[in-house]
Amino acid sequence: MNKVFDSAFAALKDIVADGQLMAVGGFGLCGIPEALIEALKDIGVKDLTVVSNNAGVDGFGLGKLLETHQIKKMIASYVGENKEFERQFLAGELELEFTPQGTLAEKLRAGGAGIPAFFTKTGVGTMVAEGKETRDFDGETYLMERSLVPDVALVKAYRADPSGNLQFRLTARNFNPAAAMAGKICVVEVEEMVALGDMVPDQVHLPGIYVHRIVVNPHPEKRIEKRTITEKSGV
Repeated sequence: MNKVFDSAFAALKDIVADGQLMAVGGFGLCGIPEALIEALKDIGVKDLTVVSNNAGVDGFGLGKLLETHQIKKMIASYVGENKEFERQFLAGELELEFTPQGTLAEKLRAGGAGIPAFFTKTGVGTMVAEGKETRDFDGETYLMERSLVPDVALVKAYRADPSGNLQFRLTARNFNPAAAMAGKICVVEVEEMVALGDMVPDQVHLPGIYVHRIVVNPHPEKRIEKRTITEKSGV
């Protein structure tokens, strides 16, 4: 089975649709599938519910899909870098389900493991718990959270082999493995393809059984979210 597609557009066009639940890997702008997000914008699907730790920034990452009003709802942990997100949310144009970061990661991990729900102390007694079931264990109150099983997961990895075995690079791993495992269909953007067997077992961070399609983007922009330069005397 050939998992490698010629372009991000080709890899997505027959599997994405209006109204889908999508998981998108990355943390801020680190480890985001840039080419896949761009292709999703070009395809034009709308009314999407997107699960991602962040919502990109203005004009980049998921911010591109917000500008085209393709996202109906975000399930995220942090959205403070995006003015268009703020504008749409305050105007009632965008739904938001704020989720604690660890809970969001576990929602994806549990979904990929076939666990429909789990209990956590995070959020008990706060607005996060509104409308959710609670239960006591050993004298402590826990909140039940439903897992997430997205229709499509868009993931960024460093390299892959033809079977879809993936290697991630440093902190760009972040939410990507959990998103890949949770998605019913997983499309991965990589910088490099290697021959089968070129990666030793310890280099495989996610086995190819979770990967359905692969796109090669050898030169992603990898934009830096914030650049701070401190001037030093004598430099």
